[in-house]
Amino acid sequence: MAKAKNILFIMFDQLRWDYLSCYGHPHLDTPNIDRIAKMGVRFTNARIQSPLCGPSRMSTYTGRYVHSHGAAWNGYPLNVGEMTMGDHLRNMGMDAVLVGKTHMQADAEGMRRLGLEPDSLIGARVSECGFDAFERDDGLAFEGKIKGGPFLETHSADKYNAYLRGKGYEGENPWHDYANSGLDDAGNVLSGWFLKNSTEPANIAEEDSETPYMTRRGIDFIEQAGDRPWCCHLSLIKPHWPYIVPAPYHDMYGPEHFIAPVRAEAEKDTDHPVVRGMIEAPVGKSFSQDHVRETVLTAYMGLIKQIDDQMGVLWAYLEESGRMEDTMIVINSDHGDYIGDHWMGEKMFFHDTSVKVPLIIYDPSPDADATRGTTCDALVEMIDLAPTFYEVAGGDATDVDHILEGESLIPILHGTAKRTKRDVSFCEYDFGHTPQAEHMGLAPDDSRMFMVATKEWKLIHFEGGFRPVLFDLRNDPNELVDLGKSPDHADTIAEMYEHLHHWALRNSQRVTVPTKQILSRRKNMGPGSGIMIGVWAPEDVPPGSVDHYVNRTAQDKRPAT
Repeated sequence: MAKAKNILFIMFDQLRWDYLSCYGHPHLDTPNIDRIAKMGVRFTNARIQSPLCGPSRMSTYTGRYVHSHGAAWNGYPLNVGEMTMGDHLRNMGMDAVLVGKTHMQADAEGMRRLGLEPDSLIGARVSECGFDAFERDDGLAFEGKIKGGPFLETHSADKYNAYLRGKGYEGENPWHDYANSGLDDAGNVLSGWFLKNSTEPANIAEEDSETPYMTRRGIDFIEQAGDRPWCCHLSLIKPHWPYIVPAPYHDMYGPEHFIAPVRAEAEKDTDHPVVRGMIEAPVGKSFSQDHVRETVLTAYMGLIKQIDDQMGVLWAYLEESGRMEDTMIVINSDHGDYIGDHWMGEKMFFHDTSVKVPLIIYDPSPDADATRGTTCDALVEMIDLAPTFYEVAGGDATDVDHILEGESLIPILHGTAKRTKRDVSFCEYDFGHTPQAEHMGLAPDDSRMFMVATKEWKLIHFEGGFRPVLFDLRNDPNELVDLGKSPDHADTIAEMYEHLHHWALRNSQRVTVPTKQILSRRKNMGPGSGIMIGVWAPEDVPPGSVDHYVNRTAQDKRPAT
C-alpha cells in the first residue's frame, strides 16, 4: 500500500444508512460495500447538512453550511463566488472530475456580470460546481405540463438517453419508457412514477440501466486519467425514485425481508403544525399505507442490491488496474428516505432516518493500517469531506479554515484521534419553496428550520413562531416521543438553544483572509510596522523600533509659493 494519490468519491442518492448489511440490515446483503468497511473506517454518526438533494450536495461540495453558501433548495443557483472542493483540490495539483449527478444550478446572472462564458474553461467549472464534467447526469428526464405548456426536462440525462437510443431503445424519452418503467403484455408502458408499478421489472436490459451504465462511465474516466492525481466524484442516482429496477433485482425481496416501520400512533396526533403538515402531506399519507410501503421497498432494496453488485465490478477493476493501492475510496449518500417511517415519505425532516447517512472511508496509506475494519461514533458532518480531501491532496486544511467550515477526518483515519472537535452537529431545511408553506400561509423567511444534535439530544427550531421539537436520543433512539413542550425539559431545551445561538454567531463570511494570516499580521502590528497610534514620544516605544523616524535630516526643498 502507498499514500493515497487519488480519491474515488462515491455518492448514492437517497440511500438510507441502515439499508446496508455493514450497518445492520438483517436481510439486505451488501458484501461489496461491506468489504470497503472492512478495509477502512465506518462512521456511525455522520449527518448531512440539509435533507434535500441540492442543498445537501452544495454543502458537501463547498464544505460550508447551507446558510453560508445560500443554495437552500433544489434549483437555487450556487453563488458564482463560492469555492468548491474542486477549486481547492485544483489549487493543490489534483484534478476534480464529475461522473454522474450534482444537482448543481449555475449562477447564470453572476456569470453574466463577471463576463464568464458558460462554454469557457472557467465558466464550465463554475457551472458544474467546480468539477470538470466527464459526464453529468442528474438522473431525471421528466415530462409534464406547467401553465398549459408541455415541456421535457432533461436534467442532464441527454447523454444517457442518446446511449439508450444507440442501443435500440426508441422514443423521445427512453430514460422514462425503458429505464424507469415496466411493460404490460399489451405493450403499454407502466410508468415508474406510479408507485403501484414498483414491483414491475424495468423494461430494459440490466446492463443498460442507470447504475451499471454510470459505473462503467466511472471506469472509463479512470482508464484515461493518466498519472495526474485526481478526485473522481462518481455520483449515482439510485436508489432515488422512480422506484423501479430491472430483472433479476425486481423480485429478490418480499415482505419477509422488510424491516417494520419506525413509527408510533402518538406521532400522528401531534399538535405541531409543521410536523402535522408533513404527516398529512400526500407523500406522507401514501407511504403510511403498508401496501404502498411494501411495494416500494421491493424495488428500493433491489436497487441497493444492484448498486452493491456494481461496486463489486468497480472494485475488481481497481484491483486489476492497480488503482486500489493508491486511491482513497469514500462511500456516502446525500440523504436518506423515510419510506413510511414516522408516517412520512421522502426525506424533508430531521429524524435520523433522513439526515443520518452511511459514510465509509478506505485510505490505502500505511498510516491507516491501525484503523482498518473499525467503526467511529464521532459526530461527523458531510462538510468534513472537503478538508479531508484537501489534506489527501497534500494541503494543510488549516490554510483554508476561513472558507471550509468542516474539519479533516485524517486524524481519525490514521488513528491519532477518536473524535472530531465538535460536540454538536447541525442541519438546515428551508421549505419556503414548498406547497406546505403555501398551504400554511408562511412567508419564505418563516419557513425555515434548524436541527442541532448532540449524542444525547436533538432539538429542532422552527422560524415562524412555532415551538421546538426535542428528542432524547439516549432513551428514545427511534425519535418517537416529542419532548418539545415538556416543562421537565426546559433546561435541556435552553442548553440546546445555546448551542444553536453560538453556531449562528460563528464567523462564516470572512472568506478572503485566512486565519493564519490574521494571527501573523497581529503579531507585527507594533511600532516596527511604521504605524503608530497614540504614541507620545520615541522613548515610549521599544528601543530601536522607530529609529527610522528620528534623527532624520532633510533640506528645505519645498516648492516656492
